[in-house]
Amino acid sequence: MSAPNPTDILLHRQSRILEIAFDDGARYELPCEFLRVHSPSAEVRGHGPGQEVLQTGKQDVAITEIRAVGNYGICPVFSDGHDSGIFTWAYLHELGANRERMWGDYLRKLEEAGFQRTAFERDHE
Repeated sequence: MSAPNPTDILLHRQSRILEIAFDDGARYELPCEFLRVHSPSAEVRGHGPGQEVLQTGKQDVAITEIRAVGNYGICPVFSDGHDSGIFTWAYLHELGANRERMWGDYLRKLEEAGFQRTAFERDHE
């Protein structure tokens, strides 16, 4: 089965939300901060298991530009300068489908590392 393809991508700059609809009927709203901390780049994921780098202080990050990558994804340029994560359509769909769990995992990791993050819940619930 092939991965879903996007039918619409809209960046809401003021609310810092990337809205993406897919041909399977799914529609997701992905906050820029969520995308930034889950970037598929080596800077975030590392070069192998256990090398992930916890991203902190990304509450106010925005997407300033979206670059197409072939016909399989995008490379967002974030306001903190990060521009090396290629988000495939399949990965964006996965992020949308698993957003709540992934965000909860991220918040837990932040807390375990001694950081707090609460503005996202206030802003996006």
